[in-house]
Amino acid sequence: MPPDENLLIPRPPKLLYNWISLVGAVFAAGSIFAFLLLFAVGLFVPEINPYMGILLYVVSPVFFFAGVFLVMAGVWAQRHKKVSEQLQIDLSRTRDRKLLVGFALFTLIFFLVTTFGSYQTFHYTESIEFCGAACHVPMHPEYTAYLRSPHARVACVECHVGAGAEWYVRSKINGLHQLFGVATDSFQRPIATPINNMRPARDICERCHWPEKSIGDLDRTYYHYLPDDTNTPFAVRLLLKVGGGGADGPASGIHWHASRNEKVEYIATDAQRQVIPWVRVTDIASGKTRVYQDKSFHDDPAKYTIRTMDCIDCHSQPSHRFIAPNEAVDEAITAGRLDHSVPKLKFNVVTALTASYQTNDEALQKIAASLHADYPNLPGVDGLIAGAQQIYQDNFFPEMKTDWRTHPDNIGHKTFPGCFRCHDGNHVAEDGKKTIPADNCNSCHIILAQGSGDQLTQLKADGYDFHHIDSTYLDFSCTGCHTGGLSK
Repeated sequence: MPPDENLLIPRPPKLLYNWISLVGAVFAAGSIFAFLLLFAVGLFVPEINPYMGILLYVVSPVFFFAGVFLVMAGVWAQRHKKVSEQLQIDLSRTRDRKLLVGFALFTLIFFLVTTFGSYQTFHYTESIEFCGAACHVPMHPEYTAYLRSPHARVACVECHVGAGAEWYVRSKINGLHQLFGVATDSFQRPIATPINNMRPARDICERCHWPEKSIGDLDRTYYHYLPDDTNTPFAVRLLLKVGGGGADGPASGIHWHASRNEKVEYIATDAQRQVIPWVRVTDIASGKTRVYQDKSFHDDPAKYTIRTMDCIDCHSQPSHRFIAPNEAVDEAITAGRLDHSVPKLKFNVVTALTASYQTNDEALQKIAASLHADYPNLPGVDGLIAGAQQIYQDNFFPEMKTDWRTHPDNIGHKTFPGCFRCHDGNHVAEDGKKTIPADNCNSCHIILAQGSGDQLTQLKADGYDFHHIDSTYLDFSCTGCHTGGLSK
């Protein structure tokens, strides 16, 4: 009895009528399904990792082309009669029904696994570990610094991508660029900062922080040690005038720069925004502007990009800060990780850290050799070496040519110009009568006490002049001597 034609499944073109091609078609369809799923998730989920582009534009196409390859392999096998028989499903036959059910179950399971796997992999690409560790060599410095930063519990994507479809698409393009750089070993060494395509701080930082809110004054003490035989302690206790941007009172203090009533714009003539010869301040209500220009700047401002000042212009390393060795050793001594009583500790450790090394392994070995030579009979020399090596591993990355010198930190004005990029007394208004204030920084902080021991309890409400070790120092061009290593 001939089979009932109604029970036969319509056959695809003859050359595709085999199991190999059908399995390939399932793979190709599954990859298209995963691509569309991930793309849809990316559009509707507010936070997206730029590296998810690897899944969308690399992994999914790999499975798609694998499916296409199987389809073509089935066609080739059919054409060259490498398969024993053409695919023919007759539902009146028990064997065919079992094969059809098995194939349907395989297809269903494959799509379920694709859905679950795509979703779970999507979440993994959002993880901190993926951002920091997947591209180990280029991202290792940033990841290491991030783990010690105030934002160590904030996911990378929350700052580097943020919400919205527009920045999601931009992140995809950027992710592909990064992937290409890693694959071809053509990424920058060091990773350049600041990031020019970074989202504005008002879209990112101010989702959690509110610079316009009045903070008032904060009491902070900074501990330092001199590079002499006894590591002489010298601390500075400051009253930081953080102020606020005018949300609940007049704009004042450091956060005046984020005022809702005035907009500060500037021109930088270098890629790292360390040289700022032109500043414009606009009163939002009246529209009046004041332009301040460095006396040595005679170029046409129209030739440059004018940037609106935001959080990142001062907090230039909020999550990826590489600490200068001078400061890192100070912190280690204060925290007790390095023994303050060891003679010339500050000098010798900073000297060892700032020597030139080509690799991390070489650095660790030579730091150990240097300190062993400095302290041949010190009982705790191994602990001292371990502390110095840890500072190096946290802040120096020779393979990426990265350390504090490549990533300027514009908070303050000791190692980098920071505040004095503008507040240097050389930026003069157009009328020639006003300058950007440079009054020994008293508009930003007051020195309540300085020195060591009982000197730190002798508070002076209206502030001290800065006492630089052995004399009063009123010229605040600190960077002329303080470079992050041993002072000149």
